[in-house]
Amino acid sequence: MKYRVLTVAREYGSGGGEIAAVIANELGWRLVDKDLITDISHVEKVPPSEVEAFDEKVDPWIHRITRSVWGVGADGISPVAPVDMFDAQKTAAMAKRTIHEAYKMGQCVIVGRGSQCVLRNKEDVFHVFVYANWEERVRKIRERKGPGKDIEGMIRSIDAERSEYVRLHYRQNWLNPYLYDMMINSKGQNEQVARLIIGAMKMVPESAPKA
Repeated sequence: MKYRVLTVAREYGSGGGEIAAVIANELGWRLVDKDLITDISHVEKVPPSEVEAFDEKVDPWIHRITRSVWGVGADGISPVAPVDMFDAQKTAAMAKRTIHEAYKMGQCVIVGRGSQCVLRNKEDVFHVFVYANWEERVRKIRERKGPGKDIEGMIRSIDAERSEYVRLHYRQNWLNPYLYDMMINSKGQNEQVARLIIGAMKMVPESAPKA
């Protein structure tokens, strides 16, 4: 198999994270997903819960605007010691670095975090986007979160955050098919979809150019 890394972008509730885990287990590869939060927490010396709060998020626009003046004195001119704030932008930068490091090591499945953009031009990386029918996603998240929650609003919000994350940091459309080698409807069949993806990775001829 020519591919040494797989990236998995996913709609919230599509099962993409679970499918990535199945593939990593089947191939004996490292899964780069939740452990990325632990790695950033260790390096930055902040609680994992704080990293998770910023994971695949974007800072509010007012935060992004004022960030540029944090190293400026009250007069708006004099420089002061920069404030090293831990925020969504810092988390994204750390995630990008972790993705590059994971690629160098190879044999890994990377979930989300714009990895399809970070490694877009790597010929030995296979990129997948996992989606699912709306009703299936709602049912799955409702089972996970329980009653009394705005499940549909939650799904729309998280999908919007992931889309904006890719747009802001990589100037790409999250749903652009040209970012991916394969876009697949999971239909709630995680094991079967995982096998299909593995099969697709093995079927691509060595000489075939990637789209």
